[in-house]
Amino acid sequence: DYYTFFEEYVAKYDLPVKENSKVLSIEKPADIFDVTISSPEGISHYSSRNVIIASGYASETRIPPFADKIDLSVKQLHASQYRNAGQLPAGAVLVVGSAQSGCQIAEDLADAGRKVFLSTSMVARVPRRYRGRDIMEWLIDMKFFDMRAEDIPDPAMRNMKPPQITGTGGGRHTISLQSFAKKGVTILGKTENAEGKSITLQPNAAMHVKFADGFSKKVKEMIDEFILKAGTRAEPPEADENDMPDENAACASPLTSLDLEENNIRSIIWSTGFSGDFSYLKLPVFDEEGNLKHKDGLPAVPGLYFLGYPWLRGRKSLLIFGIKGDAEFVADRINSTAASQSKTAKMEA
Repeated sequence: DYYTFFEEYVAKYDLPVKENSKVLSIEKPADIFDVTISSPEGISHYSSRNVIIASGYASETRIPPFADKIDLSVKQLHASQYRNAGQLPAGAVLVVGSAQSGCQIAEDLADAGRKVFLSTSMVARVPRRYRGRDIMEWLIDMKFFDMRAEDIPDPAMRNMKPPQITGTGGGRHTISLQSFAKKGVTILGKTENAEGKSITLQPNAAMHVKFADGFSKKVKEMIDEFILKAGTRAEPPEADENDMPDENAACASPLTSLDLEENNIRSIIWSTGFSGDFSYLKLPVFDEEGNLKHKDGLPAVPGLYFLGYPWLRGRKSLLIFGIKGDAEFVADRINSTAASQSKTAKMEA
C-alpha cells in the first residue's frame, strides 16, 4: 500500500522525516530560512538554505458559509468525507458541485438507488473514450497538458475545474449531466443560498449542460484534427449514448428553489472544492488576490520553490504524471545553485 511504499522510500534514502508536525511559519530574516513547526514534542526551529513548498493547493475543505444556516436535521458532508451511500440517512441527497467528485458521487448514489439532486456549475466534460483510445491517451499525445500558462489565450481558462469524467467501472463509460438525468437525477442550477430547509438556485442548469456538451465536441474536433495532421491511424468515432449532446438541454430543471422537506432530502454533499492554506509563509510571495506569485514555480525569494500547484510550468503541474518534470526542474535548480555557491566559496578562499 501507499504507506508501506513511503516507509520503504524513507528507509532507502535515510530521510529525516518528521511526522505529525505542522508548519507554523517560514521566514527568511537573512540568507537562511527559519522554519518553525509544532509537533507532539513541542515547538521546534529548523534552518535551511532551500525550502520546497509541496503542501498542495487543496489542503483545506471549502464549504459556502450559508451551509451554517441549513436546518440541523439535514446531514452535511464535504465530498472528501463521502465513502458510500450507507453513510447517509434514508432519503434523497442533494449534491452541490458538478466537477469530477460531485459527478462521481452523484452517480454512485444514483446507482445505489438513492434519489439525487445535483446542483451544477460551469464545468467542462470529455468522453471517457474516443476513436478507440482513452481520452487521456489522446490528450497526452497532443501535448495538451504541456501547454504553459502564458500560451492560454483566455486567462479564465487557467481556473477551469477538472472536467466531468468517470473514475469507476473500469474507466470505460462516459458521464454527462444528461446521462445522470436518465438515471433519475434532477439537474439543477448553481446553489446560491440556503436557509432552514430551503435552497435558492440560479436558473442556469441549461447553460451548464450546453457548455459541457460544447467542450466535449471541441475536444473531439481537436483529436480529429490531430489524427488528420499526424496521419495517425485510428478507429472511427464510436457510438456513445452518454456523450450525445442534449441540444435543447431538456435534462435541465428550471427550479430556482428547492424545498428539502418536500423532496425528502435528508443529506447534502458539498462537492465545492478545496483551498490551500499558505498562512505560514511569512514571505512576499503573494499577489493582490492572495495567490502564490511565481515564474515556473520559482518565486522572487531565492531558495524557495513550489511543487504540486496549478500552472507552475504547464497545465500538467497539478497532475500526478506532471509532477515528475517539475520535481526534476526544482532538483536541478537546487543542485546547480549549490554547485555555483561551492565554486564561489572556493575561489574566495
